[in-house]
Amino acid sequence: MNSQDSSKRVLIIGSGIAGLSAAISLAQQGFKSLVITAAADLPETNTAYAQGGIIYQGDDPESDSQALENDIIKAGGNVNYLPAVRQLVEEGPRLVEEILLKKAKVPFDKDENHAHYHLTREGGHSATRIIHRADESGRAIEEALLSYAKTLPEIEFLSGATAVNLLMTSFHASDRTVLHGEARCFGAFVFFQKTGMVEPIFSAHTVLATGGIGQLFLHSTNGKFARGDGIALAHRAGCRLENLEYVQFHPTTFFQATGPRFLISESLRGEGAYLINQKGERFLKMRLPALETPELAPRDKVAQAIHEEMLATGAPCVFLSISHKPAAWIKERFPFIFKSCLRFGIDMTKEPIPVVPGAHYHCGGIWTDLSGKTSVSNLWAAGEVACTGLHGANRLASTSLLEGLVWGSKAGESIATSLKKEGTPVIPEIEPWKSETGSIEPSFLTQDWLTLKHTMWNYVGLIKTDLRLERAQGVLGELSRGIDQFYRHAALSDELIGLRHASLVARLVVEASLRNRRSLGCYLRDENSV
Repeated sequence: MNSQDSSKRVLIIGSGIAGLSAAISLAQQGFKSLVITAAADLPETNTAYAQGGIIYQGDDPESDSQALENDIIKAGGNVNYLPAVRQLVEEGPRLVEEILLKKAKVPFDKDENHAHYHLTREGGHSATRIIHRADESGRAIEEALLSYAKTLPEIEFLSGATAVNLLMTSFHASDRTVLHGEARCFGAFVFFQKTGMVEPIFSAHTVLATGGIGQLFLHSTNGKFARGDGIALAHRAGCRLENLEYVQFHPTTFFQATGPRFLISESLRGEGAYLINQKGERFLKMRLPALETPELAPRDKVAQAIHEEMLATGAPCVFLSISHKPAAWIKERFPFIFKSCLRFGIDMTKEPIPVVPGAHYHCGGIWTDLSGKTSVSNLWAAGEVACTGLHGANRLASTSLLEGLVWGSKAGESIATSLKKEGTPVIPEIEPWKSETGSIEPSFLTQDWLTLKHTMWNYVGLIKTDLRLERAQGVLGELSRGIDQFYRHAALSDELIGLRHASLVARLVVEASLRNRRSLGCYLRDENSV
């Protein structure tokens, strides 16, 4: 397709709730978009891994708005960007109603009389205000939203497409006189996994909606592609980044000595589950004595308490118990978690679930304004990849899906307004991509990924010190030099591109951590230990 024809559409990198919301918002105003993802299947997103639910509204919406605002700020360590908090609180319920309930028709659970949506509560919330679909809320939202988006002729989809670099007038224009003008994004170089080719996708505006960075750590609740792609792309394009050191560790990730980790939703604690140590003691009451219901404390408090208990006892994990509830109710309320635990020999209706903290959510990312606009012209970001200031130093449970919905929609609206006012921007001519053909031993990539994950977990995990961070900086610097050698000379693959993105983002997280010497929220410093 001619570059000028292609430039009439918007490129959206990421097919989760943020990316789909942006595409739907654009379609509602008559603008075309192309949604791409590195995954083979469009629903393979971090959105699909969310279990607990999405904030809607409490029984008294008017009074609940102020209470929700207070809860978000309290969880965020009082450093949240207040206009962003208020935008979420004011716009969120309306967008849930209009897009998720009316348009996408997400099948959220109803109460016993099927008259109202069933509301649940999670840690850090002062009221019951979260709607859900059993314990697979994210998957239900992703599938329904994707199904609705596919009915809109303005939206195209492309899977198995990995973004390599953003196209920038300051880097890629073959006309050298363009380089001195304002730096502007006009699409991306994309690696097509089936053909092994890298080709440009031109666009009037580009939206980054690639999710988080959980896969940089050994233990995580995130999906395979949460490896920091969007942050790496934005950094190379010259974008402003913010709060990269604020990585939230979920208190309860399923633990086993070997094998996969997966999220054990906070909604279990919201429904009455409690944490115990190997002696069966409810240790949170001892470690968080000031709280009446310590199981419902913000995630950073619970994760830190678990970490301290494990250090004090030498135990590899703690346990989450909900077996005091009726077995039939557990299976109905938490079918996914019940089946997942049972697959590894744990019957949660009869015995406690072994859990440890795991990398869960990135509160930092690409700086954006209230419309999702980044510091680079024609480049936008929404969802976990972005830093709107909403979360401050720590994320309140069930705000992530709502943030993706609100800022994805806002980005779509703002891009449409821009296109109506300014028209379609001119796409400059570029030099073609030069492909390399060298081969890489698959074991090299596997080992590099393991080195990166172990380094981030051991030295940039829940508790940070200068000594650990400096050690990580040295290891990751050496690792990145080797990865860059591969990248310059080898035939590309999604795994290599992802590894290059991840190694850059890992180093950026370490650098941000070294600059920040203040413990706050999910960022914990301990200068008394090594």
